Amino acid sequence: MTESKPAIPSHEEFYTDAQRKLQSENGHEKLSHAVIQAIARNELEEYHIEYIETRDYFFLSTVTADGEPTVSYKGGPVGFVKSLGNNTLVFPNYDGNGMWLSMGNIDAASKVGMLFIDFETPWRLRVQGDAKVSKDPDLMAHFPGCNMVAVVNVTRVFQNCARMIHKHKRVEPHSIYVPDADGKQPYPAWKRIDAIQDYLHPDDKGRAATEGGTISEEEYMGKVMDGSS
Repeated sequence: MTESKPAIPSHEEFYTDAQRKLQSENGHEKLSHAVIQAIARNELEEYHIEYIETRDYFFLSTVTADGEPTVSYKGGPVGFVKSLGNNTLVFPNYDGNGMWLSMGNIDAASKVGMLFIDFETPWRLRVQGDAKVSKDPDLMAHFPGCNMVAVVNVTRVFQNCARMIHKHKRVEPHSIYVPDADGKQPYPAWKRIDAIQDYLHPDDKGRAATEGGTISEEEYMGKVMDGSS
């Protein structure tokens, strides 16, 4: 049986005109071609999936319909980004600050970048793709406590050199705010700030009284600074 070859993007597919211009001006044309052959793929390979499904956080880049970018940290239990096969990934969206930046951008523009980093080894993997938001109950069932999921059709994946990643040691397995198997999570301190009580979601109004009482913005910032928020 002939072993299938990995799907490698061409130089023209992978790089923009501006990137190729700088490669040429700085003497990196040959190297840029070689890098694609070594690390860039159009499809997820098995070792990519194994790495992704053992992560408990990643950094997500999205853009608005006008091209304005933003980057968010996404965390959860180990394996909270899952492969659905067919070069597709899915990850949950959990309760946040009500801004809906990432999911709103995905709904409007679809383009995403996902950066997975292991700070202890270290090494990193970049994934790019076209995403959509979904409330499919079968997909959401994988992630207790989520309010929707993002489904990503992967268009590019490449391993990055890790030499500039400074090593960090993990001090806890994951955030205490990651929903448990029943979808429950602690009440966040920021929802106790007195100045925002009138603006909370109806499900959260009045809860501060049973969750330790309201706090001032200064008290909240004190919790942020000492790591107890």
